[in-house]
Amino acid sequence: MKIIQPSVEAMTEINGAEILRHVERCGRVCYKSEWKATDTSAESFCRKIISSGHESVLEHFTISIKLTVDRGVSHEIVRHRIASYSQESTRYCNYSKGEFGAQITVIEPCFLEPGTSAYNIWKRSCEHAETAYFDLLDYGLTPQEARDVLPNSLKTEIVMSANMREWRHFFKLRTAPAAHPQMRQAATLALELLRGKIPAVFDDIEIEETKA
Repeated sequence: MKIIQPSVEAMTEINGAEILRHVERCGRVCYKSEWKATDTSAESFCRKIISSGHESVLEHFTISIKLTVDRGVSHEIVRHRIASYSQESTRYCNYSKGEFGAQITVIEPCFLEPGTSAYNIWKRSCEHAETAYFDLLDYGLTPQEARDVLPNSLKTEIVMSANMREWRHFFKLRTAPAAHPQMRQAATLALELLRGKIPAVFDDIEIEETKA
């Protein structure tokens, strides 16, 4: 069994300056102010529409991100319906095969400290699930049948494509202190990725510290 950390990867080529110019070109149609666009006006225009609540203009650009998370977190992600998804399938992926290292891969819970009793209970449970899964495959079950014993901690890769307005909505909900810790961890990684690429659109979303 392999234990890994969650991760994110941009599937869209993200040129922040060009994205802002695209949004500005679309947005200025509303005001018929295309003539005001300059080589340096896009960032201030985008910040202004966000501060004024005119975020529908941000829907003119869609970004795809691949999130490597556990299955439990993926169930929360797909609740955001103004998005498109492609996800690693436990129906067709046979984790006993060589391309998967003949093992399952699980996401380490961020709320458990390695070496503690709670962590060891979690790890042992995942190992038992892996054994049961392989035993069922040996018994003759198909991967889609044997998957019933796999844990929520099982690693999955899911590509989420959404426009920038929906990404902002996603981050506001999923990085909030009330979000599930594993969901919050993955959403924060994605927010940091986009904030680094397009700060004018995402740097106003603050991540509150959770109470100890």
